[in-house]
Amino acid sequence: RSTVMASQAASRSNSEVTDPEVPDGNEDDDDADPLAYPANGGIGSKIMWALSAPLLVVFIYCIPDPQKKGMAWVAFFMSIAWIGVFSYYMVIWAEIIGATLGIPTVVMGLVFLAAGTSVPDLLSSMIVAQHGQGDMAVSSSIGSNIFDVLVGLPFPWILYNIFKNKPVSVVSGETLPLSIGMLMAMLICVIATVALMNWTMYKSMAYAMFAMYAVFLGVSLYTADWGC
Repeated sequence: RSTVMASQAASRSNSEVTDPEVPDGNEDDDDADPLAYPANGGIGSKIMWALSAPLLVVFIYCIPDPQKKGMAWVAFFMSIAWIGVFSYYMVIWAEIIGATLGIPTVVMGLVFLAAGTSVPDLLSSMIVAQHGQGDMAVSSSIGSNIFDVLVGLPFPWILYNIFKNKPVSVVSGETLPLSIGMLMAMLICVIATVALMNWTMYKSMAYAMFAMYAVFLGVSLYTADWGC
C-alpha cells in the first residue's frame, strides 16, 4: 500500500512539473500581432486590415493595457475619449457627404448614423443570444436606446444651454411628433410580436422586426424634407 501511495505521489509531482511546459493552443492567438498584414489571407481579410489598421494603431499605442495594475480606469476613460473623437468626426463627415449628395441631414442621421452607432449593440446582442441569454439581448438593445433618448440627447443640450446661454432649436421639429408616434407604435408592435411568439426568439420574429423597420424607414424617408 505504501508503494502504491508513493507511486501516485510521484506521478502527481511529475504532472505538476510538466504541466506548465505544455504549450497552450490559444497562446499563439493571444500573442498574435493584430497589425500583422494577412499576406496569406483572402481579399476580404486584406481589405478589413486596411480599414481597421488606423484604428488599431490608435487603440494599441494610445490606450494603455487595462490588465496592468492601476491602468484599468485610465484605459476606460481614454476609450471613452477616443469614442467621442471618432463620433465627432463621424457626424461631420456624414454632414459633408449628405450635403455633397443632396441628402438631408435627418436622413443621414436616421439611416447611416443610426446604423453605425448601433453596431456595438448588434454585436453584444449577438454574443449574448448565442449563449442562450435572449432576455439579456433584448433588454440590452432596449436599455441602450432608452439611455440614448433620456441621457444622450438632454446631456449635450444642457451643456449647450450652459455654455451658449441660449436654447437648442430642433430643425426637423415639424416631423418630430410623427417620428415619436411611430417610435411608440413600433415599441408596441415589438412587445406584441414577442408576446405572440410566446416570449421565444424565432426566425419569424426577426423577419417581422425587419418588416417593421422597413415600414419605419420608408415613412421617415417619405416625410423627410428632401429640398433642404
